[in-house]
Amino acid sequence: MLRDVFRAGETYAVDPDITAAQARDYWMGQAKATYIAEAAGRIVGTYYIKTNQPGGGAHICNCGYIVDPDARGRGIAAQMCAHSQAEAQALGYLAMQFNFVLASNAGAVRLWHRLGFTTVGTIPLAFAHPTQGYVDAFVMHKALRDETR
Repeated sequence: MLRDVFRAGETYAVDPDITAAQARDYWMGQAKATYIAEAAGRIVGTYYIKTNQPGGGAHICNCGYIVDPDARGRGIAAQMCAHSQAEAQALGYLAMQFNFVLASNAGAVRLWHRLGFTTVGTIPLAFAHPTQGYVDAFVMHKALRDETR
């Protein structure tokens, strides 16, 4: 799954020629935790949780999600996102931030909004999409706990 998604170059800002070892490191090397979703005995998705920024920003996590193309449209991304929020809270994170959600990934943008994420910023023409040209990227955020300031 990782290889196919990375090589397609449509959703993640990684070199499409990434090696298997580099892909594993990207997905698991800095992760606090990495998970897989299974259905009928096969892997249908995966996600990671990692600290978004060190030091004073370590209370916010970042996640990345991939669903097997054959399993799309079954709510797996929504289930993984719900699971990741519960896991992130259990790991002590106060919020979740997605740093680079491509405007061209309309399904993901709709899903994250439906699940309570807010677009807090737009990076104009941030990604060279292989078929759509330069597309914007969004920074999206969701509080996981209501902390007083």
